[in-house]
Amino acid sequence: MLDEQTYEKLVAMQLHGMAAAWKDYLADKGSDQLTFGDRFGMMVDREWTLRQERRLRNRLATAKLREAACIEDVDYRHPRKLDRSVMQKLATCQWVKEHENVIITGATGLGKTWLACALANKACRDGSTAMYLRVPRLMHVLAVARADGTYVRELAKLAKVHVLILDDLGLSPIGDDERHDLLEVLEDRYGVRSTIVTSQMPVKKWHEAIGDPTIADAIMERIVYNAHRIDLAGTTMRDTKQKKADTGK
Repeated sequence: MLDEQTYEKLVAMQLHGMAAAWKDYLADKGSDQLTFGDRFGMMVDREWTLRQERRLRNRLATAKLREAACIEDVDYRHPRKLDRSVMQKLATCQWVKEHENVIITGATGLGKTWLACALANKACRDGSTAMYLRVPRLMHVLAVARADGTYVRELAKLAKVHVLILDDLGLSPIGDDERHDLLEVLEDRYGVRSTIVTSQMPVKKWHEAIGDPTIADAIMERIVYNAHRIDLAGTTMRDTKQKKADTGK
């Protein structure tokens, strides 16, 4: 009876990991050989693991990553000039701790978005928060926020994210409002948060695509400074995947 009350109290206190460990202990007669300290330590470990897993699920759900990508699944066999040593360095997430950026460029179909999501996924697993946004979508969100009076609040939310993915920079024309919005987002993050930017255009063409020279200079400085560069080139991975599907290999 006392054992059951203990279990119910643990559940009531939302210590579900400890409650599960306690129930396992009661069902395992062999655990009587353990000391009280060992048993209690196992219960605490179960609770800690459960909470860590719950927090990770919440971080990944909030990030809304476009691809279910993991750094461990990166394909280095496909000829796209992806440097394994660069990815291994980024996999440590030291760049997140040091508030550095990552730039991934290359033609469509080379896996830019997938790699960005894989890096963000690893950051989430290491305890950081992340968020995925296509640049056109970001511009729309901020335009709506400006209209309904939540602009400052939206910028503050973006500024708090440890790793922000800005996908498809330069895919659509950038107007005056969009330039200012992008600068505001990057200014809030400069030196205090990390941003991953993907683009089909090489970095040398960004300045022209952004437009206004003064704002372009400011945006470029806040993205490129201290950024890790991944410049992909080669055959599209989509063709390779289709050939494998066609041949069954």
